[in-house]
Parts: sequence; structure tokens; C-alpha cells
Amino acid sequence: MKLRYTFRQLEYFIAAGEAGSIIEAAQSINISSASISAAISQLEAELGVTLFIRQHAQGLSLTTGGQRIFNEAKRILDQAHELTDLAGDISSTPRGVISLGCLVTLAPVVSASIRRSFEAIYPDAKVSVKTAHQADLLTMLGRAEIDLAITYNLDLPADISFTGMVELPPHVIVSTSHPLAGKKSVSLTALAEEPMVLLDLPLSREYFLSMFHEQGLRPKIAERSPDLAVMRSLVANGFGYGLMNIHTSTSLAPDGEKLAFLELEASPHPPRPMVMGTARKKDSIPPRIVEAFSDHLKERIEQNSLPGLKQTRPEK
Repeated sequence: MKLRYTFRQLEYFIAAGEAGSIIEAAQSINISSASISAAISQLEAELGVTLFIRQHAQGLSLTTGGQRIFNEAKRILDQAHELTDLAGDISSTPRGVISLGCLVTLAPVVSASIRRSFEAIYPDAKVSVKTAHQADLLTMLGRAEIDLAITYNLDLPADISFTGMVELPPHVIVSTSHPLAGKKSVSLTALAEEPMVLLDLPLSREYFLSMFHEQGLRPKIAERSPDLAVMRSLVANGFGYGLMNIHTSTSLAPDGEKLAFLELEASPHPPRPMVMGTARKKDSIPPRIVEAFSDHLKERIEQNSLPGLKQTRPEK
């Protein structure tokens, strides 16, 4: 049976359907408006279906039948792209796009650097990064919206496979004028008497507070922020101390004020570190590009070359 359409016609049709305008579709895929109009007309003639309602002032809108064909056309093109990726896997050369999720607190430090070095090694590969909180990352993994997530080992469901790569122990940040600034380390008991600026993120919040609760302590929360940069600025300007696991290479807050870093004393026991690693859906065979990315991330960590992370290896 002779195929009645081409992938290029489907591509132009989808672009027009998403844009709602031939002119905007032409700009989005860098092709002439005449080529898109011709492709849509040819597709309508071959399929015997009116795909769009043309409204001069309001652009294009899909007909009921056009919407059904639009959905199926997207599925067909997605499968065609998967075929290309499969060919890359077979040839053992990572290529195509990997959709990467990254925890919001890790993304500013990790995602750009790892993306740059991975794409430099594999020029036929491209990393698309989405940042989110932990719960949203897990949802995106479940819906196959991302292939892999760089995150912590926090509240992981049974259907998620996690590979821990580095332990990040908690540490304390204070302003350089804070009474504790000259110390090398400080106990949770001493911190409980000081005002705290809490990094108020889901799961991270519970993690930091649990360290106090395990010792029968209650911190004095003076300020809260879900934004790591804002938290650092509040601390640097003297509103209290902060706790974090990412040991950035700079001692400056975003507004230019200076920070001092202190270790948490291991009494009565060392504080539980966060374990950073990769998460993906269980029982799914990862494409070659996902395996290559995971291997590259692990190598960067082993070389201690990821910027701004004070690292220790997780126990086997």
C-alpha cells in the first residue's frame, strides 16, 4: 500500500496546529509560509479531511477530525524519533535528546556544567533540562515526561530506581558578623538558641528539622524561604543561620554580602547526609543516551569536578 503522506507534511501540519497560524508556524520551524500551506492542502487532499477552519482575522483552528488526526500525527512523529534513537542505541553512539529533570536546589550548581561537558563529548546528543521540586520530578518520571532525574534520596516510591553517587552532609552558613562566624564547627544544641532561616522546600524542610527533633531540640525559625538564593541573602544580611547540603564554591550571597561556612559537630552522632544521584522508572530499559549520561555524571563526581560540591562517596 502506498503511503498517502510524508513525515514532512505531518511536521508542517503539527507546527501549524500548535501555532494556530501559518505565519507563526513558518517562523517556528524556519520554513516559508507557502511551503506549510501547500503541505496542509496536500495532506487534506490525500486524506479527504478538512483539517483546519481558516479564519482570516483569527488564524487557524483545528476541526474535530483535524484534532484527532493532529493527535495521531504527533504520536507517529514521536515514534519516528524513537526509531532514530533506537538506531543510535544499536550503533552504540549516544544521540538524540535526553530529557533531564533536576532538583531546584541542585540545578543552578549542577545542570549547566554537566550538560555542557556531556554535549561536548557526544555532539549528536542534546540535553533538555527541567527543574522542579522532588514531588514534581517523581510525577514527571511516572508520566515519562523526563528520562532521568538528578535529585536526592528523599521519599522515593517503590517504582523508582535510585542510584546514589555522592553524599552531601549538611553544613551551617552564617553572616561574617555572626558570633559563630569564627568557629570551625557548631553543635545543633548551640544552633537551637539562635534564629534560623529555614530553606522551606518540601522534604528538604522536614530533613533539616528532623536533625533537631532527633535530639529533642526545637529550632527558632525566624525566616523561611523556598528559594536557596533568597535564603543565602537573608543569612548573609544577619537574619539568622541557615542549613544546606550544597557547599557552593563562592562565599558570596547573590546580593554580594559575605557568608561563613561551619561544619556540624558529630555529637551524639554525625548528621545524616543527603545522597545525590539519579532516579528513573524501574523495569524500563534505559536508552543508550540515558546510560551514557548517567556514566558521565558518575565520572564527573569521581573526578570531583562538579562545581561547588563538597563531596564524599556514599557507602556501598
